[in-house]
Amino acid sequence: MTSSPCVGVLALHDSKESKAILNAVEALGYETEWLREENTLVRVDGDTLDLEPSVDIVVNRLLLSNTDQPTEELGIARTVAAQCPMLNPPEATATAAHKMATASRLAREGIPVPKTLMALSGATLNAHRREFGSEAVYKTAIGTHGGGAWKVETDDVLTARVGKRRAFLQELVGDRDRPRDARVYVVGDRVVAAMYRYAAGEDWRTNVHLGGEVEDATASLPREALEMACEAASVVGLDYAGVDLIEGDDGWVVLEVNPTAGFRGLYRATGVSPAPHIAALALRRLGVDVDPERVEDLTATLDDSPPTCMPRPDPTTFEEPPIIGLTERVVVSGTAGNETVVGKADSGAARTSIDLTLAAEIGAGPIHTVSTVRSGSAQKSQSRPVVDLVVGIGGTQHTVAANIVDRSHMSHPLLIGRDVLKHYFLDISRRVENPNTHPLDDELLEEE
Repeated sequence: MTSSPCVGVLALHDSKESKAILNAVEALGYETEWLREENTLVRVDGDTLDLEPSVDIVVNRLLLSNTDQPTEELGIARTVAAQCPMLNPPEATATAAHKMATASRLAREGIPVPKTLMALSGATLNAHRREFGSEAVYKTAIGTHGGGAWKVETDDVLTARVGKRRAFLQELVGDRDRPRDARVYVVGDRVVAAMYRYAAGEDWRTNVHLGGEVEDATASLPREALEMACEAASVVGLDYAGVDLIEGDDGWVVLEVNPTAGFRGLYRATGVSPAPHIAALALRRLGVDVDPERVEDLTATLDDSPPTCMPRPDPTTFEEPPIIGLTERVVVSGTAGNETVVGKADSGAARTSIDLTLAAEIGAGPIHTVSTVRSGSAQKSQSRPVVDLVVGIGGTQHTVAANIVDRSHMSHPLLIGRDVLKHYFLDISRRVENPNTHPLDDELLEEE
């Protein structure tokens, strides 16, 4: 160990949580490094391992659930963990990122979870779907921010995959009139804060990312729920986690254990930032005597400003985004299957739009909100139902909230909006032939 311990955060994305942890370490008086693409190098020479930048311990913030190649990110975490201790070790994050693997681990250790069923074939899944009553939750095994989660009727025909992701059924638990669950943030062996989350509008999902309302629950959650959250994080093997629980007819059950849970909703509800607790845990693992009163003082502020250790990008290197044409072959996926269609790019549309008939064929739904759009061909604003849609282009998948529109009079059943186009460079000279051209297909939709 260096004379002054150095704590690193491994995160390839520009997250506020990573910044907050690094700033908390610095506020406690210790050195920091942010391990990113711009500055990280691993060298193996014979039996010698070397990591640059040099750190004494790493806080793992890699998002396995928000990437098309989670095994690549997992391999990076394992590589770094071979060099130094790591909070949230790779094996634990791999389990936590896979919701069915998490449920299985918890159930094996006697921690209650909702009734859950995964089948590796669609035929088997549909043969058992009515075991869940008239409605159930249908989820992809890997997903985040509420993406890849649907409330379905069990009479619907379902697939064992949505896009490239395995999917499973889970019992719909809790109050159906005003859906509510609890997020408990655990660091080490203690709860640092907890909140209730309430679904926004007509949605049934409580995610803050989707507009869910929050309320401080640190003092009001029953002891059994708090203890269950701590035990769940421990069983999965995580050093820190956001544990989601919900109360059913038979008591509390664990929904998910999140290794990279966000801080902003929790801080808004409770006034407590988990970042200083995570920073202190990393330092204590190195044998540093951290002042608990100083840690508590720091939790009153969520400092997610750019840290001093943030590496500057190399101005000589620029990775160009992949190219998308004005028209492109797209795989659209829902709960009932997928279809390959020719979609048209529209940089004037904030949100992707899918034809009503196509949405029904692939099971894009149910509707979870309504958006207001302005059409270039209409004088008044119009309401559009919104559903989750998995859009695949060139092997890369994006889960977006798409408008459902009657596009039967258009030549393209899919309009690709900026929610997808932001990941690409648009080349309007590149086109995929579509036999059904129509002059009215230049409609522009803009979200108000």
